[in-house]
Amino acid sequence: MSSSVMTQPSAPPAAAPPARPQKSVVARVLARPEIGALAAAIAIFAFFYAVAPPFRTLPAISTMLYASSTIGIVAVGVALLMIGGEFDLSSGVSVVTAALAAAMVSFQFSLNMWVGVIVSLVVALAIGFVNGYLVVRTGIPSFLVTLSTFFVLQGVNLGVTKLVTGTVATPNVSGLDGFHSAHAIFASDIDLGFMTVKITVLWWLVFVCVATWLLLRTRTGNWITAAGGNQASARAVGVPVPKVKIGLFMGVAFLAWFLGMHLLFNFSSVQSGLGVGNEFIYIIAAVVGGALLTGGYGSAVGSALGAVIFGMTTQGIVFAGWDPNWFKTFLGVMLLLAVMVNLYVKNYAARRK
Repeated sequence: MSSSVMTQPSAPPAAAPPARPQKSVVARVLARPEIGALAAAIAIFAFFYAVAPPFRTLPAISTMLYASSTIGIVAVGVALLMIGGEFDLSSGVSVVTAALAAAMVSFQFSLNMWVGVIVSLVVALAIGFVNGYLVVRTGIPSFLVTLSTFFVLQGVNLGVTKLVTGTVATPNVSGLDGFHSAHAIFASDIDLGFMTVKITVLWWLVFVCVATWLLLRTRTGNWITAAGGNQASARAVGVPVPKVKIGLFMGVAFLAWFLGMHLLFNFSSVQSGLGVGNEFIYIIAAVVGGALLTGGYGSAVGSALGAVIFGMTTQGIVFAGWDPNWFKTFLGVMLLLAVMVNLYVKNYAARRK
């Protein structure tokens, strides 16, 4: 008696998932947020190099880098905040608030300048925390929250300074203990051998590198982009959106404090009415550098390039002998063109394979 063994037909091999199409090198380059700002910076440099002979000297480049750094330091934090989907209109006056706090605390109580520096840092971080906390807890747009902070700080800066000192400026603090060591960190000159630059230029580069590493190499960077791109989706996948946004506001406050310390130790005294309007320059530098007003897109390097464009333009107009009153007109035109170019490049890169 024979028996037969029935064999089951083998299952067909699973189909391999379709390969994901790779973007071309051109598309990947164009997808970078800062590519438009880089092209604009090269064009503006070439233009002023050709029309303004003093612009070609090393001292002029040093001056341009210093002007760029005083914008770029705070613009780095503003760019990260905008990538996270928020604005800070109080960053300009926060710079002066930090400087005034450090100067008046140390001078009025005859303390070492480093005490004032630390107290002003606490004040600055508290301002950033309050801004962020109000935004995430109340749901009020950051534009309105920080606009309110702007007016509050502007009044406090003027009112308290006049009440304490009798004038609208802080006393000269160059004679206080700790001034020279603080000056070395915040406002000294660095000899590079071929030219001398302000230390703020080097600090600016450090902040750009740290912010770039944070955005591209850490989980926090992914959280920042996700929170700015789609807040509801970011919450759904576990992104701590409130902590991220509060941290970003405090980051802007920290960089505003740093610039405030530079102004104080570079000039030994600070006018309480300074800083008004600078918040728009920081935002424009970030936008020119590729940050979208809608959030979720941008880079720290782009903000640096935006600041360089400002520095080159402010100094280039002077070196060319033109009327500096046209500078604000240039700002408006540059902002509009930057937004249009950045959107075009972003959409073109998304279509190109």
